[in-house]
Amino acid sequence: MNKGGLVYFAKRYLPLAGVVGGLAGAFIYAAGGFGSSVVTAQEFVNLQQGKTIHAGFRRAHAKGFCVSGTFVSDGALQPYTTASVFSGRTTPLIGRFSVAGNDPTAPDLKAPVRSLALSLAVDAGDVWRTAMNTPPVMAVRNPQDFFQQLTALAPDEKTGKRDPKKIQKFFAEHPESKAFTTWAADYRPSGSLATETYHSINAFYLVDGEGKRRAVRWEARPGKAGQEESATSAGDGKDALHQEFFRRLERGPVTFDLVFTLADAEDDENDPSQPWPETRQQLVAGKVIITDAMPQTSGSCNAISFDPLVLPEGMAATGDPILRARSAAYAESYRRRAIEHWRSASQEDS
Repeated sequence: MNKGGLVYFAKRYLPLAGVVGGLAGAFIYAAGGFGSSVVTAQEFVNLQQGKTIHAGFRRAHAKGFCVSGTFVSDGALQPYTTASVFSGRTTPLIGRFSVAGNDPTAPDLKAPVRSLALSLAVDAGDVWRTAMNTPPVMAVRNPQDFFQQLTALAPDEKTGKRDPKKIQKFFAEHPESKAFTTWAADYRPSGSLATETYHSINAFYLVDGEGKRRAVRWEARPGKAGQEESATSAGDGKDALHQEFFRRLERGPVTFDLVFTLADAEDDENDPSQPWPETRQQLVAGKVIITDAMPQTSGSCNAISFDPLVLPEGMAATGDPILRARSAAYAESYRRRAIEHWRSASQEDS
Protein backbone atom coordinates (compact mmCIF):
# COMPACT_ATOMS: atom_id res chain seq x y z
CA MET A 1 0.00 0.00 0.00
CA ASN A 2 1.29 3.45 -0.84
CA LYS A 3 1.57 6.26 1.69
CA GLY A 4 -1.71 7.88 0.67
CA GLY A 5 -3.65 4.64 1.04
CA LEU A 6 -2.09 3.92 4.41
CA VAL A 7 -2.99 7.37 5.73
CA TYR A 8 -6.58 6.97 4.48
CA PHE A 9 -6.95 3.63 6.24
CA ALA A 10 -5.39 4.92 9.46
CA LYS A 11 -7.75 7.87 9.62
CA ARG A 12 -10.92 5.86 8.92
CA TYR A 13 -10.42 2.41 10.40
CA LEU A 14 -7.82 2.34 13.17
CA PRO A 15 -9.45 4.28 16.04
CA LEU A 16 -10.56 1.07 17.79
CA ALA A 17 -7.61 -1.15 16.94
CA GLY A 18 -6.06 -0.84 20.37
CA VAL A 19 -9.15 -1.94 22.27
CA VAL A 20 -10.55 -4.79 20.19
CA GLY A 21 -8.64 -7.48 22.07
CA GLY A 22 -9.75 -6.14 25.42
CA LEU A 23 -13.39 -6.01 24.39
CA ALA A 24 -13.29 -9.58 23.09
CA GLY A 25 -11.99 -10.59 26.49
CA ALA A 26 -14.84 -8.71 28.11
CA PHE A 27 -17.27 -10.80 26.07
CA ILE A 28 -15.69 -14.01 27.34
CA TYR A 29 -15.96 -12.72 30.91
CA ALA A 30 -19.56 -11.67 30.41
CA ALA A 31 -20.39 -15.11 29.08
CA GLY A 32 -19.45 -16.65 32.39
CA GLY A 33 -15.73 -17.34 32.52
CA PHE A 34 -13.46 -19.75 30.70
CA GLY A 35 -15.56 -22.88 31.05
CA SER A 36 -17.21 -25.02 28.40
CA SER A 37 -20.22 -22.71 28.08
CA VAL A 38 -18.16 -19.73 26.97
CA VAL A 39 -19.41 -17.85 23.92
CA THR A 40 -16.65 -15.73 22.45
CA ALA A 41 -17.10 -12.60 20.40
CA GLN A 42 -15.62 -14.47 17.45
CA GLU A 43 -18.23 -17.24 17.67
CA PHE A 44 -21.02 -14.74 18.08
CA VAL A 45 -20.01 -12.74 15.01
CA ASN A 46 -19.46 -15.95 13.01
CA LEU A 47 -23.11 -16.79 13.67
CA GLN A 48 -24.25 -13.31 12.73
CA GLN A 49 -22.38 -13.17 9.42
CA GLY A 50 -23.41 -16.63 8.26
CA LYS A 51 -21.67 -18.51 5.47
CA THR A 52 -21.74 -15.65 2.98
CA ILE A 53 -19.33 -12.87 3.92
CA HIS A 54 -20.08 -9.41 2.59
CA ALA A 55 -16.60 -7.94 2.80
CA GLY A 56 -16.31 -4.49 4.27
CA PHE A 57 -19.80 -4.46 5.80
CA ARG A 58 -21.00 -4.88 9.36
CA ARG A 59 -21.82 -8.48 10.27
CA ALA A 60 -25.16 -7.47 11.76
CA HIS A 61 -27.37 -4.67 10.48
CA ALA A 62 -25.28 -4.64 7.34
CA LYS A 63 -27.77 -2.58 5.36
CA GLY A 64 -28.00 1.06 6.30
CA PHE A 65 -27.09 4.64 5.49
CA CYS A 66 -25.40 7.55 7.24
CA VAL A 67 -27.02 10.67 8.63
CA SER A 68 -25.76 13.83 10.27
CA GLY A 69 -27.22 16.72 12.20
CA THR A 70 -27.28 18.01 15.75
CA PHE A 71 -28.55 17.13 19.21
CA VAL A 72 -30.08 20.09 21.01
CA SER A 73 -30.16 19.54 24.77
CA ASP A 74 -32.62 21.48 26.90
CA GLY A 75 -30.74 20.80 30.16
CA ALA A 76 -33.47 18.65 31.72
CA LEU A 77 -30.95 15.97 32.78
CA GLN A 78 -28.51 18.35 34.49
CA PRO A 79 -29.69 17.42 38.03
CA TYR A 80 -28.71 13.81 37.30
CA THR A 81 -25.51 13.98 35.26
CA THR A 82 -22.40 16.03 34.63
CA ALA A 83 -22.26 14.90 30.99
CA SER A 84 -21.70 18.03 28.92
CA VAL A 85 -23.82 16.68 26.06
CA PHE A 86 -26.87 17.21 28.32
CA SER A 87 -25.86 20.63 29.62
CA GLY A 88 -28.19 22.68 27.46
CA ARG A 89 -25.86 22.86 24.48
CA THR A 90 -26.02 21.88 20.82
CA THR A 91 -23.77 18.97 19.82
CA PRO A 92 -23.01 17.74 16.28
CA LEU A 93 -23.91 14.13 15.56
CA ILE A 94 -23.15 11.41 13.06
CA GLY A 95 -25.65 8.59 12.88
CA ARG A 96 -26.76 5.53 11.00
CA PHE A 97 -30.15 4.03 10.22
CA SER A 98 -30.11 0.30 9.54
CA VAL A 99 -32.19 -2.85 9.42
CA ALA A 100 -31.48 -6.29 10.87
CA GLY A 101 -29.63 -8.87 8.82
CA ASN A 102 -26.19 -9.59 7.41
CA ASP A 103 -26.92 -8.84 3.74
CA PRO A 104 -26.38 -5.20 2.66
CA THR A 105 -28.41 -5.83 -0.51
CA ALA A 106 -31.49 -7.40 1.10
CA PRO A 107 -34.94 -5.74 0.81
CA ASP A 108 -35.14 -3.40 3.79
CA LEU A 109 -38.92 -3.74 4.30
CA LYS A 110 -38.55 -7.43 5.18
CA ALA A 111 -36.22 -6.86 8.14
CA PRO A 112 -37.86 -7.58 11.54
CA VAL A 113 -35.86 -4.91 13.40
CA ARG A 114 -34.92 -1.32 12.55
CA SER A 115 -32.17 0.63 14.25
CA LEU A 116 -30.83 4.12 14.85
CA ALA A 117 -27.26 4.62 16.06
CA LEU A 118 -25.80 7.98 17.09
CA SER A 119 -22.35 9.33 17.85
CA LEU A 120 -22.39 12.71 19.61
CA ALA A 121 -19.01 14.38 20.02
CA VAL A 122 -18.60 17.48 22.17
CA ASP A 123 -14.88 17.15 21.40
CA ALA A 124 -12.39 14.36 20.67
CA GLY A 125 -12.29 13.26 24.30
CA ASP A 126 -15.97 13.72 25.10
CA VAL A 127 -18.05 11.33 22.99
CA TRP A 128 -21.30 9.47 23.57
CA ARG A 129 -22.44 6.63 21.33
CA THR A 130 -25.72 4.81 21.44
CA ALA A 131 -27.20 2.04 19.30
CA MET A 132 -30.98 1.87 19.59
CA ASN A 133 -33.45 -0.66 18.20
CA THR A 134 -37.20 -0.88 17.68
CA PRO A 135 -37.73 -3.63 20.31
CA PRO A 136 -37.98 -2.10 23.82
CA VAL A 137 -36.51 -5.20 25.47
CA MET A 138 -34.45 -8.28 24.69
CA ALA A 139 -35.80 -11.82 24.84
CA VAL A 140 -33.11 -13.05 27.25
CA ARG A 141 -30.90 -11.90 30.13
CA ASN A 142 -27.43 -13.17 29.29
CA PRO A 143 -25.06 -13.71 26.34
CA GLN A 144 -25.26 -17.50 26.39
CA ASP A 145 -29.03 -17.47 25.98
CA PHE A 146 -28.79 -14.74 23.34
CA PHE A 147 -26.41 -16.94 21.37
CA GLN A 148 -28.85 -19.84 21.68
CA GLN A 149 -31.71 -17.60 20.56
CA LEU A 150 -29.86 -16.64 17.39
CA THR A 151 -28.98 -20.30 16.83
CA ALA A 152 -32.65 -21.26 17.09
CA LEU A 153 -33.62 -18.52 14.63
CA ALA A 154 -30.91 -19.38 12.11
CA PRO A 155 -32.09 -21.01 8.85
CA ASP A 156 -31.42 -24.70 8.37
CA GLU A 157 -28.26 -25.23 6.29
CA LYS A 158 -30.02 -27.69 3.96
CA THR A 159 -33.44 -26.11 3.49
CA GLY A 160 -32.51 -22.47 3.99
CA LYS A 161 -35.63 -22.07 6.15
CA ARG A 162 -36.16 -21.60 9.87
CA ASP A 163 -37.41 -24.50 11.98
CA PRO A 164 -40.64 -23.40 13.77
CA LYS A 165 -40.37 -26.24 16.29
CA LYS A 166 -36.86 -25.20 17.28
CA ILE A 167 -37.98 -21.61 17.72
CA GLN A 168 -41.04 -22.57 19.76
CA LYS A 169 -38.93 -24.81 21.96
CA PHE A 170 -36.44 -22.02 22.68
CA PHE A 171 -39.06 -19.49 23.74
CA ALA A 172 -40.94 -22.11 25.79
CA GLU A 173 -37.74 -22.72 27.74
CA HIS A 174 -37.24 -18.98 28.35
CA PRO A 175 -40.31 -17.53 30.07
CA GLU A 176 -38.44 -14.26 30.61
CA SER A 177 -38.96 -13.66 26.88
CA LYS A 178 -42.69 -12.97 27.30
CA ALA A 179 -42.34 -9.18 27.12
CA PHE A 180 -40.32 -9.47 23.92
CA THR A 181 -42.64 -11.98 22.22
CA THR A 182 -45.66 -9.86 23.17
CA TRP A 183 -44.03 -6.84 21.57
CA ALA A 184 -43.08 -8.84 18.47
CA ALA A 185 -46.64 -10.13 18.05
CA ASP A 186 -48.11 -6.62 18.29
CA TYR A 187 -45.44 -4.68 16.39
CA ARG A 188 -46.44 -3.28 13.01
CA PRO A 189 -43.57 -1.62 11.12
CA SER A 190 -44.33 1.86 9.88
CA GLY A 191 -43.74 3.06 6.33
CA SER A 192 -40.71 5.14 7.32
CA LEU A 193 -37.60 4.94 9.46
CA ALA A 194 -38.49 8.46 10.55
CA THR A 195 -41.71 7.35 12.23
CA GLU A 196 -40.36 4.51 14.39
CA THR A 197 -39.45 4.67 18.09
CA TYR A 198 -35.95 3.40 18.88
CA HIS A 199 -34.96 2.06 22.33
CA SER A 200 -31.65 1.80 24.19
CA ILE A 201 -32.88 -1.61 25.48
CA ASN A 202 -30.01 -1.82 28.00
CA ALA A 203 -29.91 0.45 31.03
CA PHE A 204 -27.10 2.83 31.95
CA TYR A 205 -26.31 5.14 34.85
CA LEU A 206 -26.43 8.90 34.91
CA VAL A 207 -23.82 10.16 37.39
CA ASP A 208 -24.18 13.55 39.07
CA GLY A 209 -21.51 15.86 40.51
CA GLU A 210 -21.51 14.03 43.84
CA GLY A 211 -21.09 10.61 42.24
CA LYS A 212 -24.70 9.55 42.80
CA ARG A 213 -25.98 7.14 40.16
CA ARG A 214 -29.45 6.86 38.68
CA ALA A 215 -30.30 4.01 36.31
CA VAL A 216 -31.97 5.07 33.06
CA ARG A 217 -33.13 3.81 29.72
CA TRP A 218 -33.94 6.05 26.79
CA GLU A 219 -35.76 6.09 23.50
CA ALA A 220 -35.83 8.25 20.41
CA ARG A 221 -39.44 9.14 19.69
CA PRO A 222 -40.40 10.64 16.32
CA GLY A 223 -41.07 14.36 16.45
CA LYS A 224 -44.50 15.83 15.85
CA ALA A 225 -44.17 15.79 12.07
CA GLY A 226 -43.08 12.14 12.12
CA GLN A 227 -46.03 11.16 14.29
CA GLU A 228 -48.45 12.93 11.97
CA GLU A 229 -47.00 11.13 8.93
CA SER A 230 -46.88 7.65 10.46
CA ALA A 231 -49.00 6.24 7.67
CA THR A 232 -46.58 7.33 4.94
CA SER A 233 -45.99 4.54 2.39
CA ALA A 234 -42.43 3.63 1.52
CA GLY A 235 -43.38 1.73 -1.62
CA ASP A 236 -42.18 -1.81 -2.20
CA GLY A 237 -38.73 -1.58 -3.76
CA LYS A 238 -35.61 -3.23 -2.40
CA ASP A 239 -34.39 0.08 -0.97
CA ALA A 240 -37.84 1.45 -0.13
CA LEU A 241 -37.04 2.67 3.38
CA HIS A 242 -33.81 4.30 2.27
CA GLN A 243 -35.46 6.09 -0.62
CA GLU A 244 -38.41 7.26 1.48
CA PHE A 245 -36.10 8.78 4.08
CA PHE A 246 -34.01 10.62 1.50
CA ARG A 247 -37.18 12.03 -0.08
CA ARG A 248 -38.47 13.06 3.33
CA LEU A 249 -35.29 14.99 4.08
CA GLU A 250 -35.81 17.03 0.94
CA ARG A 251 -38.86 18.52 2.67
CA GLY A 252 -36.97 19.39 5.85
CA PRO A 253 -35.15 17.92 8.88
CA VAL A 254 -36.25 14.69 10.55
CA THR A 255 -36.50 15.04 14.32
CA PHE A 256 -36.73 12.77 17.34
CA ASP A 257 -37.27 13.58 21.01
CA LEU A 258 -34.70 11.80 23.19
CA VAL A 259 -36.75 10.64 26.20
CA PHE A 260 -35.11 9.22 29.32
CA THR A 261 -36.94 6.92 31.75
CA LEU A 262 -35.62 7.02 35.34
CA ALA A 263 -35.61 3.74 37.23
CA ASP A 264 -37.06 3.22 40.69
CA ALA A 265 -35.42 1.10 43.36
CA GLU A 266 -37.38 -2.02 42.40
CA ASP A 267 -36.32 -1.91 38.74
CA ASP A 268 -33.46 -4.25 37.80
CA GLU A 269 -31.09 -2.26 35.61
CA ASN A 270 -29.10 -5.41 34.82
CA ASP A 271 -31.98 -7.29 33.19
CA PRO A 272 -32.69 -6.10 29.62
CA SER A 273 -35.54 -8.60 29.17
CA GLN A 274 -37.97 -6.84 31.49
CA PRO A 275 -39.74 -3.54 30.78
CA TRP A 276 -40.05 -0.87 33.43
CA PRO A 277 -43.54 0.30 34.40
CA GLU A 278 -44.98 3.10 32.29
CA THR A 279 -45.53 5.10 35.48
CA ARG A 280 -41.78 5.76 35.84
CA GLN A 281 -40.62 9.36 35.60
CA GLN A 282 -39.66 10.43 32.09
CA LEU A 283 -37.67 13.47 30.97
CA VAL A 284 -37.15 14.81 27.47
CA ALA A 285 -33.38 15.35 27.33
CA GLY A 286 -33.44 17.18 24.01
CA LYS A 287 -34.08 16.87 20.32
CA VAL A 288 -32.20 14.91 17.65
CA ILE A 289 -32.31 16.92 14.42
CA ILE A 290 -31.24 15.07 11.25
CA THR A 291 -30.51 17.33 8.31
CA ASP A 292 -28.45 15.21 5.89
CA ALA A 293 -28.21 11.61 4.69
CA MET A 294 -25.69 9.82 2.49
CA PRO A 295 -24.81 6.24 1.44
CA GLN A 296 -22.91 4.35 4.11
CA THR A 297 -20.05 3.44 1.77
CA SER A 298 -19.12 7.12 1.43
CA GLY A 299 -20.52 8.54 4.66
CA SER A 300 -18.72 9.27 7.92
CA CYS A 301 -20.68 6.62 9.83
CA ASN A 302 -19.00 3.80 7.94
CA ALA A 303 -15.81 4.11 9.98
CA ILE A 304 -17.60 4.31 13.33
CA SER A 305 -18.32 1.43 15.66
CA PHE A 306 -21.41 2.48 17.59
CA ASP A 307 -20.16 0.77 20.72
CA PRO A 308 -22.69 1.38 23.53
CA LEU A 309 -19.85 1.48 26.08
CA VAL A 310 -18.40 4.67 24.58
CA LEU A 311 -19.73 6.95 27.30
CA PRO A 312 -18.86 10.48 28.40
CA GLU A 313 -17.98 11.51 31.94
CA GLY A 314 -21.28 11.68 33.79
CA MET A 315 -22.54 8.35 32.40
CA ALA A 316 -21.56 4.80 33.32
CA ALA A 317 -22.36 1.23 32.33
CA THR A 318 -24.55 -0.99 34.48
CA GLY A 319 -23.66 -4.60 35.26
CA ASP A 320 -25.87 -5.91 32.43
CA PRO A 321 -23.80 -8.74 30.85
CA ILE A 322 -25.48 -8.37 27.45
CA LEU A 323 -24.35 -4.76 27.33
CA ARG A 324 -20.74 -5.91 27.48
CA ALA A 325 -21.44 -8.68 25.00
CA ARG A 326 -22.80 -6.15 22.53
CA SER A 327 -19.68 -4.03 22.91
CA ALA A 328 -17.37 -6.96 22.27
CA ALA A 329 -19.33 -8.16 19.24
CA TYR A 330 -19.29 -4.66 17.74
CA ALA A 331 -15.53 -4.55 18.17
CA GLU A 332 -15.04 -7.93 16.51
CA SER A 333 -17.26 -6.96 13.58
CA TYR A 334 -15.32 -3.70 13.28
CA ARG A 335 -12.01 -5.57 13.30
CA ARG A 336 -13.09 -7.85 10.46
CA ARG A 337 -14.35 -5.16 8.15
CA ALA A 338 -11.34 -2.95 8.91
CA ILE A 339 -9.04 -5.75 7.77
CA GLU A 340 -11.13 -6.21 4.64
CA HIS A 341 -10.91 -2.50 3.85
CA TRP A 342 -7.15 -2.68 4.40
CA ARG A 343 -6.80 -5.56 1.97
CA SER A 344 -9.00 -3.84 -0.60
CA ALA A 345 -6.98 -0.63 -0.37
CA SER A 346 -3.74 -2.64 -0.63
CA GLN A 347 -4.89 -4.31 -3.83
CA GLU A 348 -5.94 -0.99 -5.35
CA ASP A 349 -2.58 0.61 -4.55
CA SER A 350 -0.44 -2.35 -5.66
